[in-house]
Amino acid sequence: MSVFADLVARLADLLQPLFDASATAVAIVLFTALVRLLVHPLSRAAARGQRARVALQPKIAELRKKHAKNPEKLQKAVLELHAAEKVSPLSGCLPSLCQLPAFFLLYHLFSNTTIGGEANALLSHKLFAAPLGDRWFDALGEGGVFGAQGLVYVALFVIVAGVAAFNFRRTKLMMAAGSAGVPAVGDEQVPGLAASMGAVGKVMPFMSFFTLVTVAVVPLAAALYVVTSTTWSAVERAFLYPVTPAPAAK
Repeated sequence: MSVFADLVARLADLLQPLFDASATAVAIVLFTALVRLLVHPLSRAAARGQRARVALQPKIAELRKKHAKNPEKLQKAVLELHAAEKVSPLSGCLPSLCQLPAFFLLYHLFSNTTIGGEANALLSHKLFAAPLGDRWFDALGEGGVFGAQGLVYVALFVIVAGVAAFNFRRTKLMMAAGSAGVPAVGDEQVPGLAASMGAVGKVMPFMSFFTLVTVAVVPLAAALYVVTSTTWSAVERAFLYPVTPAPAAK
């Protein structure tokens, strides 16, 4: 972790003449953007994989009819179809999995009081009045919701709520249109999946709002990573998964 801490510290030093005390916070935002830029090819591949999986639905529907009385053969046939078409059912998970190490590194870096046996100097850095190692509850104890520290979190909550509302609207539109970005609940690929997809479909539009809880409970440095990454994801998905309008009713 000391190597990672040195990387953040060096980037902050480069930015210090421009951003003064908030240089480390800006360094975290830029670091997050760099991580997302590196992961972007995987996101594009996941989008292509999603479109390929949707394109397989007619063939999967035929397999369901053919093996309606034999779930084991159906599952094997579906997996063989994916393999033959070189489509991975798990490709959409890779971008998120690749980002987890960076998030946990930031979380631990700003949760530890020492690094390599020495005091963690990064904990003294701030975003305006809010220390990067503190949490929202710490800010509430230092002036309340609208205190100097609390206002930093208010700004982050407003950004997250705006992004969540944007994602909520897009998800509802995509689910209504059966767009490639959100598979239709009835498009069962593996036996037994329809029921779970139905439950997920009801919760999915609200998932982005759970980010508000994450921002409130993790150190501010990790919250900056979450806010930046969530905003990047919203913009990225808007380009990679365009909403296809539902056909007009006749």
